Amino acid sequence: MNESKAMILGCAGKALTPEEERFFRAEKPWGFILFARNIGSADEVRALCADLRAAVGRADAPVFIDQEGGRVQRIKAPIAPAYPPAAEIGAIYRRDRAAGLRAAWLMSRLHAFDLKRLGITADCLPVLDVPVEGANDVIGNRAYGHDPETVAALGRAAADGLLAGGVAPVIKHIPGHGRAFADSHLALPVVDAPLAALRAHDFAPFKALNDLAMAMSAHVVYSAIDPDRPGTTSPIVVNDIIRGEIGFDGLLMSDDVSMKALAGSFAEKTRAIIAAGCDMVLHCNGVMAEMAEVAAHAPVMAGRAAERAGRALAPLDDDDGAAEALARAEFAGHVEAVA
Repeated sequence: MNESKAMILGCAGKALTPEEERFFRAEKPWGFILFARNIGSADEVRALCADLRAAVGRADAPVFIDQEGGRVQRIKAPIAPAYPPAAEIGAIYRRDRAAGLRAAWLMSRLHAFDLKRLGITADCLPVLDVPVEGANDVIGNRAYGHDPETVAALGRAAADGLLAGGVAPVIKHIPGHGRAFADSHLALPVVDAPLAALRAHDFAPFKALNDLAMAMSAHVVYSAIDPDRPGTTSPIVVNDIIRGEIGFDGLLMSDDVSMKALAGSFAEKTRAIIAAGCDMVLHCNGVMAEMAEVAAHAPVMAGRAAERAGRALAPLDDDDGAAEALARAEFAGHVEAVA
């Protein structure tokens, strides 16, 4: 752990190339993230996860994925069934709160069954963004609802379901992406809402779940807080809002630095993310030249960042999987009831 660098990296394909293996062995990222391009057969995914960990010499190196359900589901049939988007869980909740909370927990528990057996130990879920009318569809039906109470309640149930299955949740996109009128994959969104509105609407679910161990930042400018820098690279957003007002003291990772929202070279982006107070730089696309630039400027983990990373890797509860078939049947019943 002590020599791990403050970065989470991807790889190009379904198996490591010799160049990637040498690079990871030398640069020692703290963790890895998989995308659809990395998913072959179940055996191939298991082998890739094992090879990633072997390259950094750490059996506990986390492997992340975005497995939400709906349009953001990297692992699909036949390895994992198609899951509904969060908005469908929200619809169950609006009809019957207890059933909605149970459905949110069950879906995450099923994600954990799917992921853990492949060697994937962290899921970038729950999405705690609260969309507003007219916002860009980058969040859209990935949100549990349009009010912070619904999002917080279902987000908590989803996080608990992952934890029950031994998979670590990552809340995103702190301090809130739901008000953005641009897709941060393509452009830098600017949110002009006053601070009071952000507190009441956007920040609230993150504050409610501020005890969780990991969070992902938002590449969004909040003009009422820092008009010059997106949250990911803003010391004001990180220290005053995320750490201070929201009270999140877990591991804070950037959203993907290869997204178009952040300007500058990868060296500049990496330095700005760490200088702002983020603990970890996330780079997802597996492009070697970009990863090398990130690695050249990502520090070795130390101090509070290392402490937070250690907490994020704390042993998780996990049962023996005997209840999987019952959980799948129960979840199907909830989903069919609103179909």
